[in-house]
Amino acid sequence: MKQLDPKAVWLFFISSVLRSIIPIVFLSFWLVAFLGGIFATNPATATFSFGFLNWLWVIIPLYLILSFVWAKLTYHFYRYELIESGFRKESGVIYKKYVTIPYDRIQNVDIHRGILARLLGLSDLNIQTAGASASFNRYGMGGAGAEGRLPATSKDVAEKLRDELIQRARQSKNQGL
Repeated sequence: MKQLDPKAVWLFFISSVLRSIIPIVFLSFWLVAFLGGIFATNPATATFSFGFLNWLWVIIPLYLILSFVWAKLTYHFYRYELIESGFRKESGVIYKKYVTIPYDRIQNVDIHRGILARLLGLSDLNIQTAGASASFNRYGMGGAGAEGRLPATSKDVAEKLRDELIQRARQSKNQGL
């Protein structure tokens, strides 16, 4: 099985940090303001907010290191291949997910390049199938999505895979009755 582009580690890492930076900053300011305000009336513990800010120098680098390790693990366990019966991918660090999409179910293959992916020279390959183009979550329909998403491939690999998948999808549909 093939792996994603090695720059995928940086894409996973930066995406993770950007997704979580706002909640972390909000929580940090809330803790400093709320708990610092409570303890400010007591002169013995009025240095809480300064002490908490000192802990941020430990928490933030630790969080960044753990995020990078998680990104490396995500990259290591994300694999894909084109087999005789369809497109196959495996992903997941703790919970493994195995997806096989038969070529005759492929309706459309898109290449998506977000701003962060473009900066790194990467592309996302989205394989859409009949009947599975909408994503569902526990609250109902969550919007359009691709059943087979292959993130962080190089631009050339994404274009080659797209062309190969389209060709194999056409061949499988012409072999029917």
